[in-house]
Amino acid sequence: MDKKIIKKEYDSKVKLLIKYDKFYYENSDPKVSDKEYDDLKKEILKLEKKYPDLKSDYSPSKKVGHKPSKNFKKDFHRVPMLSLANAFTENDLINFEKKINNYLSKSDSYKIFYSAEPKIDGISASLTYKNGKLEKGLSRGDGKEGEDITNNLKTISDIPHNINSKDFPEEIDIRGEVFIKNSEFKNLKEKFANPRNAASGSLRQKNPEDTKKIPLNFIAYTYGFEKGLNIKNQSDFLEKLNEWGFKTNSLNKLISGVKNLILNYNEIEKQRANLDFDIDGIVYKINDFDIQKRLGNIANAPRWAIAHKFSSSKGISEILDIDIQVGRTGALTPVAKIKPINIGGVIVSNATLHNEDEINRKDIRIGDTAVIERAGDVIPHILSVDKQKRPKNSKKFIFPKNCPSCGSETIKEFNKVTKKVDAVRRCSSEGYYCDKISIEKLKHFVSKEAFNIDGFGKKIVENFWKLKLIKYPQDIFNLDFSKIENLEGWGKLSVQNLKYSIDQKKNISLERFIYSLGIRHIGLENAKLLSKHFVSFSKFKNLSKQIDYEDMLNIDGIGETQVSSIKSFFSNKANKNVINKLENVLLIKDAVQNSDDGLLNNKTFLVTGKLNGISRAEVKSLIEENSGKTISSVSKKLNFLIIGEKPTKKKVDYAKQLKIKVIDQAEFLKMLNKST
Repeated sequence: MDKKIIKKEYDSKVKLLIKYDKFYYENSDPKVSDKEYDDLKKEILKLEKKYPDLKSDYSPSKKVGHKPSKNFKKDFHRVPMLSLANAFTENDLINFEKKINNYLSKSDSYKIFYSAEPKIDGISASLTYKNGKLEKGLSRGDGKEGEDITNNLKTISDIPHNINSKDFPEEIDIRGEVFIKNSEFKNLKEKFANPRNAASGSLRQKNPEDTKKIPLNFIAYTYGFEKGLNIKNQSDFLEKLNEWGFKTNSLNKLISGVKNLILNYNEIEKQRANLDFDIDGIVYKINDFDIQKRLGNIANAPRWAIAHKFSSSKGISEILDIDIQVGRTGALTPVAKIKPINIGGVIVSNATLHNEDEINRKDIRIGDTAVIERAGDVIPHILSVDKQKRPKNSKKFIFPKNCPSCGSETIKEFNKVTKKVDAVRRCSSEGYYCDKISIEKLKHFVSKEAFNIDGFGKKIVENFWKLKLIKYPQDIFNLDFSKIENLEGWGKLSVQNLKYSIDQKKNISLERFIYSLGIRHIGLENAKLLSKHFVSFSKFKNLSKQIDYEDMLNIDGIGETQVSSIKSFFSNKANKNVINKLENVLLIKDAVQNSDDGLLNNKTFLVTGKLNGISRAEVKSLIEENSGKTISSVSKKLNFLIIGEKPTKKKVDYAKQLKIKVIDQAEFLKMLNKST
């Protein structure tokens, strides 16, 4: 699918989610069904998984829930309440387990035990106990900071106020889900859309006496901060929760093997309609706490847990038209405009066609009757067309050979990594010569993970573009505010707020600046790697010599594809002009250097060969945690080459030639004061 269409659809979905969150969390006045809300989150997450550059600060992958309400006192979680990655198929689970084995450097035969826990569709809460006494209760909020709803939570009979067990930790945050049983929700239907919304609205009553009137339940399933917890695994912890007076899910099971996870999943899905509470999947957690700690987290999700979501939805509709959209990187994405249809409680009017090859492979045409699928958190897509119902005058869809925006030739690039021609057709225009690409670049420039200018959303970009107020990023910092003040919908105060927001963003970190430029293949993570490599804006800006580009190949995580893309970006005069103009109006801060107090400070490492009981990913984490750095090839910048079983002879020989110290796993661990 063309990235422009994807970005446009993604932004609209994130904005809609923000709107729903505001009604749901701040106003306790939900505007959509629980399923529609969850489906929207799923669509956003699936898009991000497929197109990592799309991520927004307001995405459910970066934040959890909504910013705390102004109606309640706010407080920080001592340990963040993380979200979970999602699985939808057996293959997803196989890949999840494979990643765990790879990280732990275990064979595929390694037996992993999972605590399989049905995911109750309610409202998450965290309960802080000190010396057995309930002292505080927080909502999830944004995962880092929640609302203090202690008094409301204390009205729930399932939540113990005092725990006298001798083995109860000195301090602990017990976490779980607040929900309303379906049988008890019948009496609340007039006030709330569904049980989950009823639970949310009840917890956010200003008067706890009002909350007390609602039949709220609480099921505990994990912990956050702890001091004095002497339990080794999740299954034992769940048993202890029961002993301490908490309720847990009776459907929880300890399971090993993906096949057995699937059997349990299918069995519970059959029971789903008969349960007295809503569930939307099953959460699988590595049972062993030591392994959980070793695996750690990625961004805002743990490596050791995943949510296996329930079933897909399908529908049949007619393809009214096929629209070609142009994205920020020039990718042309076809989107089917379909006769609106209700699929799983959501009205669908657009479906992705992915790319030219997909259209040709399925022989999709305007006028076809199509099967549209919304599987898990995937955006709607065409599964197949019924050729028997095809109109007699049907014509094969011809993908445009010229950009519908600027008329430039469209091309399919040869991928040096895969040795294949890309499936995506792109506009060959470079820089800011294509209007559609330029608009999408500007939207990216002001996006949450780039400059994050409050009040400067995509609609403002489109409007200012039409009015010729902006064409290049630097124009944003040189706006004629007197003209804007006279526009419909604008006034003196709103213009002052916009000006203030723009001025506030004139100071920016190097990594966010690099990301904001919208260089193809350079997402936020790559931008971070590049900022650490260059340290200062001046070094990044003055990229020109071949040796500079070759040097980037030593950055672990940056490959030929990224370097080639950066080189192409800097070879374009319009892009270089944008950077020069931005330099005049911005203060671009140098990258923050790693702590210099680690055991491996100022030392660089490279691993070759298979290590014993530890993966390269884990080695990299250990090196970075101790202020060291990993690079991707043998060069004069390398200090230590760590060798395992069957190392690459060429790397070892070259390292010796350069007089680089070659060490084994034991020597490396000794540097960290660890033993094998």
